[in-house]
Amino acid sequence: MRKSTRLVSGFTLVEIMVVVTIIGLLCAIAIPNLVRARRTSQTNACINNLRQIDSAKRQWALEQGKKSSDQPTSVDLNPYIGRNMNGNDLYCPLSARTAWGGYSASIGDIATMPSCANYDATDHRASLDATKQ
Repeated sequence: MRKSTRLVSGFTLVEIMVVVTIIGLLCAIAIPNLVRARRTSQTNACINNLRQIDSAKRQWALEQGKKSSDQPTSVDLNPYIGRNMNGNDLYCPLSARTAWGGYSASIGDIATMPSCANYDATDHRASLDATKQ
């Protein structure tokens, strides 16, 4: 008489624990890099928005015959932003997508570069000033 032996295939508890540990280690490595890359991307978008605001200021001043001490408002610059002619697509990526009308940037007069309260140039390679690059 023969006894039939059945092989049960599957994973042991140790194998499952090893796989979970490896996935945990990969997540521990990947998540900080993902956060850093997102922050860098948002900062670059903020810099480019500030450059776009500066270009709109200069174009407004040329077309309206303004002096360098004149200060435009966001309403004055909306036609020069180039997004749907109202600027609603221009937002601050560093402050929960605040739209252009409530953009945290300080427009300033024509002679000064616009600035953003959320942008800190000390912790980022890129700069709004082209002479520093």
